[in-house]
Amino acid sequence: HVTLVQSGGGLVQAGDSLRLTCEASGRAFTTSAVGWFRQVPGKEREFIVGISWSGGTLYYADSVKGRFTVSRDNAKYTVDLQMTRLKPEDSAVYYCAVVTRRLYTNDEADYEYWGQGTQVTVSS
Repeated sequence: HVTLVQSGGGLVQAGDSLRLTCEASGRAFTTSAVGWFRQVPGKEREFIVGISWSGGTLYYADSVKGRFTVSRDNAKYTVDLQMTRLKPEDSAVYYCAVVTRRLYTNDEADYEYWGQGTQVTVSS
């Protein structure tokens, strides 16, 4: 079993940066991939970033590539999402999620454990 607690987020201006952190408990975290999703009201949850269990394989959606950076520290049971050059269209509720596989997937149905979500609002 894995429990995820998210921190970070908030209200920023376009061009600013934010860091989201996902803190995990449960040993399975260290051998599991993590995905970051975001959701805007009225739209489906979007898979934007993936990081494999070791951190060696990464995925970024085109919408965030070059601006977002994901990293993990298995010794500390954390995954960070550093977001830079934020745009108003990045405004959403962001979720971290764990899939008990070595590699992430883009299907939210595969993810067994979810953080509580954190709001990111970017004003223009």
